[in-house]
Order: sequence, then structure tokens, then C-alpha cells
Amino acid sequence: MTTALTDARVLLDDGLHDNMAVLIDGDRISAVVARGDRRVAAADEIVCLHGDYLLPGFIDVQVNGGGDALFNDTPDLAAIARIGAAHRRYGTTGFLPTLISDSRETMAAAIAATEAAIAAGVPGVLGIHLEGPYLAPQRRGAHDAAWFRSPQADDVALAASLRGGRTLVTLAPEQVSDAALRALVERGVIVAAGHTAASYDQLMRAFGLGVRGVTHLFNAMTPLTGREPGAVGAALDHRDSWCGIIVDGLHVHPASLRTAIRAKPAGKLFLVTDAMPPVGGERGEFLLAGQRVLVREGKAVNEQGALAGSTLDMVTAVRNTVEQVGLDLAEAVRMASRYPAEFLGLGDSHGRIAAGYAADLVRMNAEWQIRQTWVSGRPESQ
Repeated sequence: MTTALTDARVLLDDGLHDNMAVLIDGDRISAVVARGDRRVAAADEIVCLHGDYLLPGFIDVQVNGGGDALFNDTPDLAAIARIGAAHRRYGTTGFLPTLISDSRETMAAAIAATEAAIAAGVPGVLGIHLEGPYLAPQRRGAHDAAWFRSPQADDVALAASLRGGRTLVTLAPEQVSDAALRALVERGVIVAAGHTAASYDQLMRAFGLGVRGVTHLFNAMTPLTGREPGAVGAALDHRDSWCGIIVDGLHVHPASLRTAIRAKPAGKLFLVTDAMPPVGGERGEFLLAGQRVLVREGKAVNEQGALAGSTLDMVTAVRNTVEQVGLDLAEAVRMASRYPAEFLGLGDSHGRIAAGYAADLVRMNAEWQIRQTWVSGRPESQ
């Protein structure tokens, strides 16, 4: 069955286009054509989008929770499905359920649940993000340092055990041996630096060993200073590294965001939410790593006042990137779709509206409201 999506402002590689139609055949985009192309009239179904934007689906590599579910609390298939459904309402069509530092048993359960979710076809699941427990106590943030440890051979084997999806591991490279880091990379794990006390030299060396980028740039890492550039300076200075960033107006000042955009080559900075259970849910508080986290005026903090993830959704991150940082809509959307896809090594199948790509799409109106999404060609109204 072929579906034609028409009468939208379609975001293609070179910008927004009117009078185009996107043809979906099964779970893939089969063609992008002019509105008057004969293939549009021949489609089994024609869907008019009434002038709304048609965008590549958003991809979020750091999703701790949503819909009142927290992955650490219930590392099972049902929680993953609930989290994915909550974030889909805000345009996220691909995500990595994210487990923060925990026991080896909980990590194994989370990996097994992710594998089961992929096998069951839970919409949007692209793999798993293990954020910790190989982190620096000095930069622990809201993580429970009691779980911190250095990875041994069995830890590497576990981290690399997911079948059928991507695995992202956030670690502090100064806390991990070169042998363990190389072993993770050689087994196909995407490694990012985060919650790290690394110096500039230490992180630059880690990039040379295969670390691909950094998790939530500026947060939980050594800052950029005049005499010691720190992890932030290394991330900004290294041309090939990728940087995830939380654009909620709380984690990073807009001026710092603009500085990062100027420093990094185009395509190397992408949006993440670091979202917690309140996104798409109703809870005003929850437990994280044994700590009570309160949500007040959109800010999630533990009882010590430290930020504990966010209440950010992806369409709001895109909107903030336009309104607070000053990027145009097309580039802000790429930071939420094409660039994270490329970071995950999925740039040839996800994150763009083009023939042969996954039919993961977002319909958004001019008021930043998500009207409809498609995941693998299957529509859902929001």
C-alpha cells in the first residue's frame, strides 16, 4: 500500500519546500516528488497535511523516562513502550531508553528488555544508552556513586551484548583502562565521555582511542578555563567529536550554546532531552538513584538542589534552539533528527526525508504542536 503525504512544508536536505509530496511504501519512503507527479494520484491513500510542516522524525539518544515511567525502576519491555509512547507525542520517533548507574543485574535486565522491545517491534526503539556506572565521583551529578566501578572483561561483554540495535555507553575515560575502552569500541559500542573529571589532554587522548563524543556538553564535566581547557574545551576543539546538548534554558546558558555552535563543525552538535518520568506524565516527584526528585516550574532537582535530568521534550528543545539560540528551523530540526542519526551510525537509514529512508516522520503546525507522527510508516495522531 502506497500513501502520499501532500500539501505540507517538507524539510529536505536543502531546506523547506512547498508543493512536494512524500510517498510511503511499507516502512520506507519510496520517493519525494512534485505535488503534480502522476504517482501521487496513483497512491492507494492521499493524506492532505493542510500546510503543516513535514519533518524527519526526532531521535533522542538520552531518554531516562516518560509517561511517569523510569527505566531504572522498571527495566522491562512495558516501561520502554510506555516511555516511547509518551515521547512520541512530542515528535520523537526514535530513541535510546537510558539507564543511569545501577547494579550489573539491573543493567542485564535493561539490555534484555531492550532486545525484547526491538524484537517485538515496539515503535521507535533504536537501542540502549548505558549512562554509567563507569563515571567520576567528582562529577557524579544525580548518579549514585555507590554503583561506580571500573569495567572488567565481564562488564565489557555485558555492555556489548545487545543484538539488533545500537549501544551507547557514557563513561569517564580517566576512570577506564585503555584496554577496556578499546574493547568496547572494537565490539561495536558507541562510547561517549560524560560525568568526567578528565583534563583536556586526557579527553583528547580518549578521542584518539575511539571515544566518539560527549554526553550533555557543559554538564557534569570539567569546564573550559584559560589555563586548562578541560573536557568542555577538548569537546569543542576536537573537530570529529560529537556533542549532545540539553537545550531547556536550565542546563546550559543560550550564550554557551551559541559558542558551541560556532566552535563545532556543522552536524556535530545534536539535541538530547535527558528526560525523566514527568515528560508526558503527571507525577510531580519521583525517586532517582534513591533520591527524591521534585519538579517545580519545569525544573527537576534533587533535595540538594542539583539538576536531576530534565522535563524537556524534543519539540520544545527544537523550539528553544530557534527562539533562544537563534538558529533557523531547518537547522534546529537537523539537530534533532539527522545529526543524532549520524552519531548513532544510522545516517544512511534515518533522520532525513529521502527515498529509501525509514518512514519516521513528524507533522508539526506553526504553533509548534505535533499533529501526527509516523514510525516505520505507521501513522498515529497526537
